[in-house]
Amino acid sequence: MGFTDYLRRESIILDIEAPDKERALDEIVNVLVERGVIPDKEPYLTALIDRERLCSTGIGRGTAIPHAKLKDIDRILLAFARSRKGVDFDSLDKQPVHFIFVIFTPENVPEDYLLLLAHISRLAKDERFRKAVMGAVSEDEIFEVFEEKDRELAKRNSG
Repeated sequence: MGFTDYLRRESIILDIEAPDKERALDEIVNVLVERGVIPDKEPYLTALIDRERLCSTGIGRGTAIPHAKLKDIDRILLAFARSRKGVDFDSLDKQPVHFIFVIFTPENVPEDYLLLLAHISRLAKDERFRKAVMGAVSEDEIFEVFEEKDRELAKRNSG
């Protein structure tokens, strides 16, 4: 299981402009609808905002993992957005968020979801990954960084 099992090129947003988490989530969901990644805005945005009201998904180190369960999907959907300015996400460490991993899962969350969360948590600590993503000039370049991470994971798991 790797990032690119769930992440598509059209699910990567190079730079969002929103200053706070609700507007950031709105901006991300709008782009996903425009690109045909998700069918409509309301259930996806509402699910994310409802989840954020329970507890912030800003895990620290400039990373947030907003996630929501939806009954009308049959597989995990992963999106990634970068914010150069940083987003106020009410993070645990009170620092702005630059990397937003959005995860939509079916209601019966598969085991892969937990593995994906663990991989993302590791990425938050990976300085080389962080520099590569911040230095990327296109969504394709960011996707290539994820492909490289998948190759590293596969190599580590096979050896």
